[in-house]
Amino acid sequence: MKIDGKSYRSIWLNENGWSVHIFDQRDLPWKLTIVELKSPADCAVAIKEMWTRGAPLLAMTGAYGLAMALRDDASDAGLNAAYDMLVATRPTAVNLKWALDQVREHVAPLAPEARAAAAYEKVNALCDEDVETNRAIGETGLQIIRDLHAKNPGKPVNILIHCNPGWLATVDFGTATAPIYRAHDEGIPVHVWVDETRPRNQGALLTAYELQQHGVPHTVIVDNAGGLLMQRGQVQMCIVGVDRVTRNGDACNKVGTYLKALAAADNDVPFYVAMPFTTYDPSTPTGRDVPIEERDATEVTHIDGLDENGEMKRVKLTLSPGGNLAFDITPAKYVTAYVTEQGLLSAADLIERAG
Repeated sequence: MKIDGKSYRSIWLNENGWSVHIFDQRDLPWKLTIVELKSPADCAVAIKEMWTRGAPLLAMTGAYGLAMALRDDASDAGLNAAYDMLVATRPTAVNLKWALDQVREHVAPLAPEARAAAAYEKVNALCDEDVETNRAIGETGLQIIRDLHAKNPGKPVNILIHCNPGWLATVDFGTATAPIYRAHDEGIPVHVWVDETRPRNQGALLTAYELQQHGVPHTVIVDNAGGLLMQRGQVQMCIVGVDRVTRNGDACNKVGTYLKALAAADNDVPFYVAMPFTTYDPSTPTGRDVPIEERDATEVTHIDGLDENGEMKRVKLTLSPGGNLAFDITPAKYVTAYVTEQGLLSAADLIERAG
């Protein structure tokens, strides 16, 4: 990814070789703030308070937190305590547990004095794998956009996207955004409808920022406008990221995704889920079995923005109590296909691969 022409990943090691840098996404797009995480507690706070977010990226943040913990206490007790603390930070996305499992299983057979270095080596490799996975997802999805453009070469391909499944949610490239960036870079005219994605506005603040930095034409819309755009024929495809896909193909993603899938089905608009296989959870039978995170109600009852002096202010939106279920479940029957690093797959394909 590039910000003002400079290449970045969304998480990277400090020169000291053990602490990591991330962007504080709460400040975007108004200010580019880079923070240093120096302890597992720092990593846990960054995940819980959404300095960093997105299933693949919070997984890497947690994994680095586990490596940091082993610098201080590499005993079995220290390893397990740090694991338990970090895995509890976000319950819905499966990637975090997957990454922590990868690190713990890698270092558990080793002598304590060898564990920290091995953990860092493993997490560095996982970050590189995430980049290549997202690059491959981009290639898989690119063919969908190519085919849509070939059907109507005189017009841009209009794509509706929800939340932020971009490079700010992964180590690089993004999941659902990777095909869009590839298509744009190839010269295919694309235009992206960006859901604002209440209550934290990840679409309006983060996805739009990414697209602007990459030069991709886009328009921010209110969350409930997508159905009308589909009725009017102004959406050729929907593509979303995902926090967990269950064994049967149900997709758990940012709340509001299900409503887009229903509108897409009613208007014969293909609805794709961009899914790295680290997000597939065959141990969970259906979406009904996924724990849905309920976040602080102030995310709904208040909103942050810039005032006339360019200062960040929090404004209260209602006198009533708020509810804040953070995710919803899109049943597999509404998913046209899963855009993966292993190609374009159906729910039946996922089940078959799970065995």
